[in-house]
Amino acid sequence: MIYFEFNGQRVRPDNIADTIMKTVLMSIEAQIREKVGSVRDPVSGEFPTVVIRGNYPNNLNLHVEGSPQLIELVSRRLGIEKKENIMPSTKAGKSPQVFLSYAFEDSELAKRIANRFQDNGIETWWAEWCIKAGDSLRQKIDDGLRNCTHFLVLLTPTSVTKPWVNQEMDAGLVKKLRNECRFLPVRHNLATSALPPLLWGMHAPEISGDDDIVQLINDIHDITRKPPLGPAPNVVASSVRTVTGYSTAANVVARYFVENTKYGRALDPLKNIGSLAEETGLTVADTTDALFELSSFFKNDSRNVMVKPSLFSEFDEHWMPWNPKKDALKLAADIMNDQDFPADSKTIIDRYGWEARRLNPAATYLFDRNMIQDYKVLGSREFQFSRIIGKEDELRRFLKSRS
Repeated sequence: MIYFEFNGQRVRPDNIADTIMKTVLMSIEAQIREKVGSVRDPVSGEFPTVVIRGNYPNNLNLHVEGSPQLIELVSRRLGIEKKENIMPSTKAGKSPQVFLSYAFEDSELAKRIANRFQDNGIETWWAEWCIKAGDSLRQKIDDGLRNCTHFLVLLTPTSVTKPWVNQEMDAGLVKKLRNECRFLPVRHNLATSALPPLLWGMHAPEISGDDDIVQLINDIHDITRKPPLGPAPNVVASSVRTVTGYSTAANVVARYFVENTKYGRALDPLKNIGSLAEETGLTVADTTDALFELSSFFKNDSRNVMVKPSLFSEFDEHWMPWNPKKDALKLAADIMNDQDFPADSKTIIDRYGWEARRLNPAATYLFDRNMIQDYKVLGSREFQFSRIIGKEDELRRFLKSRS
């Protein structure tokens, strides 16, 4: 047998790729922890807690924990800017305001639309109502455009040729691009192929009768066309109500593992996608998508669904009578404060009156945050770590940040 030596260790040829990848990941994680973990709140003295998950460099997931002030400081140090994208919406208690753009030749249909809008709680800017003798046309139109929440243009074979209508559309499109209004093109006796090129990607409904105007009113008021919502399938009913930050399908998969593991450790239980889909009641496609969403909590394997212990430290609090975060804080405090605190996992659960199922997620929570040594158990089904040995400096900063 031929062996390679890598970082002072003998490696078999068939394992060299995995060894190199593991070494690369360890190097990347160390650099991230040093860069992020060294940021300190100058007022409170708090350090952030860093969690890194992922199987390959291109899917590493970085999670930083700490006070809002510390998180903001970390974001600034890393050059991460907050971007707000505020979509236009009608404020509660305020009616929608529509700017109606049309050609003079289409005044009759425009008047029908404007009247129906006004009768149904939609404040409408229509030139024949809003421009009086002696008014400045430009100023009145500017006022209407400035205040509108919806820009509606009536597109007909006549209006698409009018320079004035096209200028108003230009202004409406600019407001839409700035997220200042919704742009609503509607057609009358005009084929979709005759729409201006900038509108080809927009839905432009045909307005031919009262029913079309009623639908337009409902759209402006955000009245859904969907039928009433029925009850969720039994398999997801309770998961829908659980706020985890993940989709319902991901919640179903996570809950399955939380409730069907014996020890809360790696590969417990070991499933394949087909049997997991069958037992959760999800389709294979939804199960696959849920596993992709939860990929940082599973090892890559084309045949089996191989759960990582970090899933239990993340999700136990939602479906088990304990919270791994609080358990980890208790464990960390006892390790730091009690010189006689045992390191053996079996002795720890006897002392706490816990089971391995509860200790493993708490220990994993600390390990993922680089707080304890890597004493993983080989050949044992019960414990994720045979001994829980704390890293003094990291535990001290962890406890101080949560004091």
